[in-house]
Amino acid sequence: HLSKDDTLGHALLKMRDGLSENERVLEQKVVERTEEVVKQKEEIELKTKELEILFKQVTDSIHYAKRIQEAILPPNNLVKQILPESFVLYKPKDIVSGDFYWIDKKNNWCYFAAVDCTGHGVPGAFMSIVGYNLLKDILKNTDSIQASIIMDKMNDGVANTLHTNTTSGKQTKDGMDMTLCALNYETLELQFAGAFNPLYIIRGNELIQYKADKFPVGMFIGEKQNFTNHSIQLQKGDSIYIFSDGYADQFGGPRGKKFMAGNFRQLLSDVSKLPIERQKTMLNQTIEEWRGNLEQVDDILIIGVKI
Repeated sequence: HLSKDDTLGHALLKMRDGLSENERVLEQKVVERTEEVVKQKEEIELKTKELEILFKQVTDSIHYAKRIQEAILPPNNLVKQILPESFVLYKPKDIVSGDFYWIDKKNNWCYFAAVDCTGHGVPGAFMSIVGYNLLKDILKNTDSIQASIIMDKMNDGVANTLHTNTTSGKQTKDGMDMTLCALNYETLELQFAGAFNPLYIIRGNELIQYKADKFPVGMFIGEKQNFTNHSIQLQKGDSIYIFSDGYADQFGGPRGKKFMAGNFRQLLSDVSKLPIERQKTMLNQTIEEWRGNLEQVDDILIIGVKI
């Protein structure tokens, strides 16, 4: 035993007790922290599982929506029946798309349209179904073959469907860029009207551009405007192209730049000499190589028709 006067000894003993107490406290803390971390990990795993289930449900329902959207697109055999020498290059950015194409026939006229609705993904897809139903309805209930008249009716239809309140000055931002053609194979007459996206006709080595009006379908800013109608006399061997802006707007290449309309026109001129199916393959290959590992920016849609 230590004597009362052995202060050093007592101090050392106190220190030893203090150290073992510290050790005990530390051990306790480690146990508590471990339990906390395990609990947090379990909570995170549970949350992750819940998110996975939720994500699967949303994705499943969007995949189902894709089936509905694909059901409104004209099947390949109908496209070939109405436009024998043609291709449709259709590349949605997401599972569902804001771009859609429409092909139909009435009397001697073959109608085809490339439509780009505001946004892509789910909002765009909702709009595409509105657009498709309107086009179908207008064609059934109109005797006019003028592309511009059909577009004007589309304009009213979209505004009415989405209840654009022009009186209160509330303007909808939901519109469509669109090109619409009516083609008569017997007379080789082509009617064209466009909202933003032009029409290209390649004749021999020349690319002829028909400009579109600079306002969308279904979005009124100020006065309501009417679309311009172009009546074009085609020649045998002409190639016609209508499209959304997704192709030219795609980033890629060595410097991650936009593909651009100029390059797109040059590419169309180059591929227009090829058989129609080969054109589609070349256009697809070119944009995929350009894009590389970058993300697709927008929905892509091109319709080509050889006369």
